[in-house]
Amino acid sequence: MNVNHEHQSYASPLTSIIILTRNGLPFTKECISSIFRHTKENFELILVDNGSTDGTLEFLKTLPYTKVIANKKNKGFSGGCNQGITIARGENIVLLNNDTVVTNEWLCRLLWQLNKDPSIGIVGPRSNNVVSHQAITPTPYKNMDQMQKFANEWTQKHDQQGYEVDYLSGLCMIFKRSLIDMIGGLDERFSPGYFEDTDFSIRAQISNRELWVANDVFIHHYGSSSFRLNRALQNKIILNSKKKFFLKWKMSNLKEIKETVEREKPFNRERHYIPF
Repeated sequence: MNVNHEHQSYASPLTSIIILTRNGLPFTKECISSIFRHTKENFELILVDNGSTDGTLEFLKTLPYTKVIANKKNKGFSGGCNQGITIARGENIVLLNNDTVVTNEWLCRLLWQLNKDPSIGIVGPRSNNVVSHQAITPTPYKNMDQMQKFANEWTQKHDQQGYEVDYLSGLCMIFKRSLIDMIGGLDERFSPGYFEDTDFSIRAQISNRELWVANDVFIHHYGSSSFRLNRALQNKIILNSKKKFFLKWKMSNLKEIKETVEREKPFNRERHYIPF
């Protein structure tokens, strides 16, 4: 991987990009390679490995400008992200799945959306494999070259467009360090995964921050590759997290997010903050 990192000298505020890995080495390589290729802004990479056994850790240790946290045991998505956030030096923080491929101008456009209005707390991109209000389906591309071309055209066509949503997918989220100071990290009761991103979305809104989709950013998502357990186990994990989520917020479905947010306001540190 040839790494041209002259962009370290850009004067833009530092962004910490946090990626969790648990096996899936080919995905991780492609993801990181796309970051080095398409990110002109000042960034640091924080990789949290949750006990990979496929050579992922050895690969991560060869990367420049990178901090690696090696967990012997799987700390789950929320636990791993919280570890990454703890050592992040950036004014901006990105949580990014290791089975994504980023595209031209992805970070500068996400940052533009995040900074265009102080009431915006978290921004996410469009993708092919994501919750419906962020999804573009079907997508016309058959390979990654075509994907980059599609993303470029989409970006030009939807330049600086965005829209507000009730929750964002954790596959790619950007927010400021100041949001974490206010609402805390990801809730580890949802370990090993699912619904911690929705929970984080709700807490941001209770603290009067809006959630925004950057309509001019498209990134590719292979989808649940790190969760390719057997399907039954995956469904059990999803169901379990869902139950905890609805119990925590006294909700029966996701259409009730707006009412829940209004009911929970104002932000109460004892009740809503998650230490990490």
